[in-house]
Amino acid sequence: MNERDFLALRDRRRFLKEVACGVGMMGLSSLLRADLPSSNPLAPKQPHFPGKAKNIIFMFMEGGPSQMDLFDPKPGLQKISGQSLPESLTSQLRLAFIKKDAKVLASPRVFKPHGQSGIEMSDYIPNIASCADDICLVRSMYSDAFNHHPGQLLLFTGTQQFGRPTLGAWTLYGLGSESQNLPGFVVLTSGVGTSGGASNFSSGFLPSHYQGTLFRNQGDPILYLSNPGGVTVETQRATLDALKDLNQERLAETGDTEIASRIASYELAYRMQMSSPELLDFSKEPDHIRKMYGVDEEPTRQFGTNCLLARRLVERGVRFVLMMHASWDQHTYLNSALKKNCDIADKPTAALIKDLKQRGLLDSTLIVWGGEFGRTPMVEIRNTADPENAGRDHHPLGYSMFLAGGGIKGGQVVGKTDDIGFNIVEDKVHIHDLQATIMHCLGFDHTKLTYRHMGRDFRLTDVHGEVVRKLLA
Repeated sequence: MNERDFLALRDRRRFLKEVACGVGMMGLSSLLRADLPSSNPLAPKQPHFPGKAKNIIFMFMEGGPSQMDLFDPKPGLQKISGQSLPESLTSQLRLAFIKKDAKVLASPRVFKPHGQSGIEMSDYIPNIASCADDICLVRSMYSDAFNHHPGQLLLFTGTQQFGRPTLGAWTLYGLGSESQNLPGFVVLTSGVGTSGGASNFSSGFLPSHYQGTLFRNQGDPILYLSNPGGVTVETQRATLDALKDLNQERLAETGDTEIASRIASYELAYRMQMSSPELLDFSKEPDHIRKMYGVDEEPTRQFGTNCLLARRLVERGVRFVLMMHASWDQHTYLNSALKKNCDIADKPTAALIKDLKQRGLLDSTLIVWGGEFGRTPMVEIRNTADPENAGRDHHPLGYSMFLAGGGIKGGQVVGKTDDIGFNIVEDKVHIHDLQATIMHCLGFDHTKLTYRHMGRDFRLTDVHGEVVRKLLA
């Protein structure tokens, strides 16, 4: 754009502002009315075709749960435990910490079949195992990343690069939200904190109203949600109205979508002040529900509270709930550390699945449970030869995740790894395939849900991904 074009553009803007401001403001007022879908960037939208899932609860187990100790029994490990794998298997293997000649470690876990489906699961997760007939267990996941942050970026954004929108942001962009008083994308955390942090729920280059809203574990769910002393509801409303008028004037001048996001966020925050106390009030939940989730006991209190809150959020129209529990990164003390995490997550996870089902919400709510990769069949021992210090390194070549509800066919296992859980031998499912399948459950052709940025159309699955039809009901 040369100087003449720029001045002409400024002249047109000045004309609209100074000569036709009345017409312009009438149009803007119409555009911003809350009862029109075009005025609300988070208003519900129609997908490409009727999807079976309306909401997603993604239960992200940061760090990489050990698949051969939880979901994928490998008795073959017993035969070669203590030996090194042949070089033909490990020559191209990328490892984070251990050497390629590390010894194989058999799992001490006991696996049993569960439900009518007979899916085998570990003795560490008896409650999740009781939901076997509602679960689709994928034993053939694989990723391109073998370290945490790149793995989490790939899982949630479809690439190992920074700056892309996350799965929750794409979901909100495509479907909008059915909740008027709560964010459409809510993030709940427990444990020690994730490697990816906010990059797991960022909006990337999408407008910021699509990013996840992080709820705190104590006090107000969001900082400064409560008014300070001496500030009445009437005073706050008058302040917000004044800000809205100023922001609308600036929006009319610039057309900047981030200003529209700011207006929407201020109004949403005001509505949240009215609705959040009820959302977080569990006193009306029956005792048996509180007990089922473990919200009043240790070690399930925090994670169980998040699971119950996730159900309540979905009931109130929140489109995407990301639960992040860290960390399952058991490089050492695998048996005790893994049991600790299972004791935290097993009971509340099963409670969430069963509670959604008994309320008729599981068919429309897609649950995804798993980490960014799995663990090696080889042992990792740090600092000492103490057998109790044994752990496992990162392994992206074949690991397990499970899905339930929202268009997923439960009571089945998809995929298979070899006898030692090293490589996939049947129905490989890449991260992009998982993302494409999630989009399909929501009613989207993943190749057509795009956003133009820097001159080209981007999508969650980049240029990859196929819907895994075996997962679908």
